[in-house]
Amino acid sequence: MRLGNYEDDNLRRILSASVTALTRVCGDYDINLDEEFKELVFERSRYIYNDALEYFNDNFLTEINSLGVAKALEEIVLEDGETDVGV
Repeated sequence: MRLGNYEDDNLRRILSASVTALTRVCGDYDINLDEEFKELVFERSRYIYNDALEYFNDNFLTEINSLGVAKALEEIVLEDGETDVGV
């Protein structure tokens, strides 16, 4: 990806759209704290930049599902406050 004035704005828009889309699908992750989520955002952005977004979901389905399931398990809280991971 090239960087320049126009490209900076374009990349910011692409990265922002990727964070929004992946948050909607995977859950509310902090891109600054979760490296796996950050990697997925960068990969989705790369696909957008290269006009190949239609291939992203198929190619990263495992990672998308893993993050979504992990976030769902975090939100399952027992009455005593412990997380039920179903193990």
